[in-house]
Amino acid sequence: MTTRTTADSSAAAPLLDLQALVAAVRRRRRFWGSTALLGLLIGVAVAVLLPQPPTAVTKVLVAHQEDQPNDPGTLIRTDVALLQTTRIGGEALRALKSSERPEDFMRDYEGIGLTNNVLQISVRGDSEAEAVARARALADAFVADHVRRLREAANADAKALLDQRDRLRDELARINREIGGASPEGAPRASANMESLFARRAELTSRISDVGQRAEEARIGMPRLIAGTQIVDEPRAVRRSLLKTAATDAAIGLALGLALGLAVAAVGSVVADRPVLRREIAAHLGASVIAELPGRPPRLWGRRKGRAARTRLISSLARTVRNSAEPLSLLELGCARGTGALALDLAGVLAAERPVVVVDGLPGGQLADRRPKPGDPAVVGVERAATVPHQERRLGVGSVAPGAAWTELPYLGTRTVLLVRAGHGSAAWLHTVARQLADQRIAVIGVVLIDPDPRDRTDGTLWEGPRTAPRGRNEPPARPNGAGRRRKERLPMWAAAGSENDQEAR
Repeated sequence: MTTRTTADSSAAAPLLDLQALVAAVRRRRRFWGSTALLGLLIGVAVAVLLPQPPTAVTKVLVAHQEDQPNDPGTLIRTDVALLQTTRIGGEALRALKSSERPEDFMRDYEGIGLTNNVLQISVRGDSEAEAVARARALADAFVADHVRRLREAANADAKALLDQRDRLRDELARINREIGGASPEGAPRASANMESLFARRAELTSRISDVGQRAEEARIGMPRLIAGTQIVDEPRAVRRSLLKTAATDAAIGLALGLALGLAVAAVGSVVADRPVLRREIAAHLGASVIAELPGRPPRLWGRRKGRAARTRLISSLARTVRNSAEPLSLLELGCARGTGALALDLAGVLAAERPVVVVDGLPGGQLADRRPKPGDPAVVGVERAATVPHQERRLGVGSVAPGAAWTELPYLGTRTVLLVRAGHGSAAWLHTVARQLADQRIAVIGVVLIDPDPRDRTDGTLWEGPRTAPRGRNEPPARPNGAGRRRKERLPMWAAAGSENDQEAR
């Protein structure tokens, strides 16, 4: 079997890594939490500062001539649309003796179809009494308009039927005149014509009777529809609770703010492309994650765990320094203050064996310009790194943040440990750091992840690091040994173990 390389893994990576996206959004919980809180406060402020105007509600029972049990609500929606017309609004304003324009009045009321025959009308006003009066006038105007339309439709139907009956009667009179004018004795052809006239007269008589009956029924059913259209719920003012309104608006604002914050955080995370997971940071830098440290002061119950992790890291770095003659540097990306404090603590542990000089390459000389405390190791700037005696250990501390002086990094140390804050640098900048360190022939021992995602369960170890590291990593520089001969620097133990394991796997 063959192990999969990092290049193959990155080539097969999905276009959108949901795990990384969730981790990036979770890290920005302060942002979307703030937007949710802001939405809640805006909702409360709107409920308090912009209260809803007084509103009156009434319900009208509307009877339709075309009512069917399976009606999907088309008729009541038509009534709602008719309510929002200038004709009904103008009738209501005339009843109120108001000079307001119907177009403006239409913005203050609305209708909702509760069922196929029940219409609810809501009207706003400057006061509760005005809202109730407006609701009464609007309901009366709608009922009167509906009744008028029913009567006009019934009269139109009855008139059409009566006109049809009159035409049939005129035709019947003509048939009777033809029958009366015919002679009683005639040819067989005349007898056949008489029979057709008698049949036509009987048909016309039946149709006249039927049309007359339909005309009467059209008018008989109208009073029932008119009586069925009425106000069933008298206009009344709607009582509103400020506390309930504020709670409702706050909940709506909270939901909208949370949704907006999550959307902005997700889009920003995708656009910024700032790796958060261990596997991503290790893959972009070409080095394994060897330790993790909290980014901010831990809570009371987590301080002991944070101190233990820091102590283990300092002990591990101290052993690395003791076992190598090459100077070591700590390079930060997004955690300059923590890196400086860690370098001073590490120098304090190493100073118990032999003198240690800290070479400060941080922006602004944060360690060199500070006021030293009793027992602190000596700190010099990068420009004085060449003057450090060989019998003293040299520990460099610098930065690989944007704007860093890459040519000064070899003076800090030929081996380095990167302290990277999760989610601080973009993927492109991590690639730049890896390439620059490779060009400067600086071997990266490992990466210390600052402020990691507590729910990150990804693996930050590169199993084939020497082969997949950026250019220059797998060709360490040849350095002169004590005998004057040039020797090739050995790979770190974890890299050598990875190469042997890879050969066995292949």
